[in-house]
Formats: sequence, C-alpha cells, structure tokens
Amino acid sequence: MTPLLRRISTALLLLAVFVPAVLWAPAWLWAILMAAVVALAAHEWARLSHFPPQTACIYAALLTLSALALPYVLRADWAVFQTSLIVLAVAFWLVVAPLWLLGHWQAQHAFVRAAIGVVVLLPTWAALLYLQARGPAVLLGVMAVVWIADTAAYFSGRHFGRHKLAPAISPGKTWEGVAGAAVALALYAGALSQLADIPLQSLLLMVAGLLYLSVLGDLFESWIKRVSGMKDSGDTLPGHGGVLDRIDALTATLPIATGMLMWLERAT
Repeated sequence: MTPLLRRISTALLLLAVFVPAVLWAPAWLWAILMAAVVALAAHEWARLSHFPPQTACIYAALLTLSALALPYVLRADWAVFQTSLIVLAVAFWLVVAPLWLLGHWQAQHAFVRAAIGVVVLLPTWAALLYLQARGPAVLLGVMAVVWIADTAAYFSGRHFGRHKLAPAISPGKTWEGVAGAAVALALYAGALSQLADIPLQSLLLMVAGLLYLSVLGDLFESWIKRVSGMKDSGDTLPGHGGVLDRIDALTATLPIATGMLMWLERAT
C-alpha cells in the first residue's frame, strides 16, 4: 500500500469511529472516549519531552484522570473552570505560541514541558465536551475546518509547493499549501452559509482565523518534534504518525472556537 493510500485508509477508519461517536454517544461515554485520546496524546507529549518511560505513563495517567474527575469534583463550578481553561488556551495560542515560534524557544526543562502539555491538551478536552454538548453539527462544523484545510494543504503542497512556509520549523510546509487550504475553506464557508443561513462575511472571517490557528498548532508541534529530534510523535496511526500528529491543529482551533461560541452565547 502506498503512503497516500495508507494515509487515506487511516483517515476513513478514524472517521468511521469518530463520527458515530459524535452523533450518538451519550455525554459520559463521549467524555471517556475523548479522555482516551488525551491519554495517548499526553503520553506522546511526554515522549517528545524525553520523560523516562515510567514517568511518561504516570504523566499521561494523571492528566487523563484529572480530566475525567474535574467535572464531577467541581460539579456546579465546572462551567467556570471550563471557561478558565478556554481563556488560558486563548492566551497561550494567541500570545505565547507565536512568540515561542518566533523566538525558537526550546524549553527543554521537564517542568516547563509538563506544564505546557497540560495547557495544550486539557483545554482541548474541555472544548470537545463543550462543543459536543452544543450539538454534533457544531463540533463537526468546526472540526471540518481543520480537516478540509489539512487535506487541501496536503494535496496543493504536494503538487504546487515551491515556497517554504517555515523552513526552520517544518521544511515540508509551503505557502502554496496554505493557499490551497484557504481556497478550499472559502468554498466550505460559501456552502455552509447557504445551508445554515449564516452571513458569508462572518463565516469567511471565522474560517480565516481558524486556518491561522490550524497552521499555528501544526507548526508548534513540528517545532517541539524538531527540538526533540523526532520525526513523528508516535506510530499509532499508519500514514499519520501519532495521535498528537493528528490533533495538533485541533489543539489550537477547538479551544479558540469554543471561546468564540462562549462569547456569542453570553452576548445574546
């Protein structure tokens, strides 16, 4: 099987599991399934951070158990804490992550890496719970932005890529790939505007912002891998690398999209 067919086959298998879970899984089961994703991603993050094997397992277990326990321990205060996690993620992705990449920070200290892993993964889990609770269409609509951008960037970059986007961070990414993603998302916004009766200008602004965050999340993980001397975060997903490789863009886009939705809900 060629690398492309392996990549497509894995993506289709993931969708075959993920989409039914979004549509029909009750809230408690959805939380457990997404916590399992966080567990795998957390272990890979610990691996990228060169934690000893036992420490990596403990780190992943503690982060996952904390995620599962928080809504039940906090109960009525969970909504406030969930909002705080989203605000933390917004600050990280809009301020810290861009500065991190511009400054080529390495931050190899174990405590710093452990803390950043929490900031990256725990708000993503909180966002997945929040968006799924607002309806499958909301979550799938946001995630489709990343999926469409990733697919369009992959093919347009392979066929037309000439100008490197960030060669010091991720040599494989090109401006042509970003342009292809932008065109595909503009078409997606146009279709969504017709189907959902949402103003096209608002959707275009939203998908443009999410495209930027998608690229940022991708580049951030690429830099961490580069500093760590690893090509992939893992080998769990054939053709895609590890779980963290598959959700890197989502760790940036989902919390910000959740923050925008929270703001809109409070404004109306």
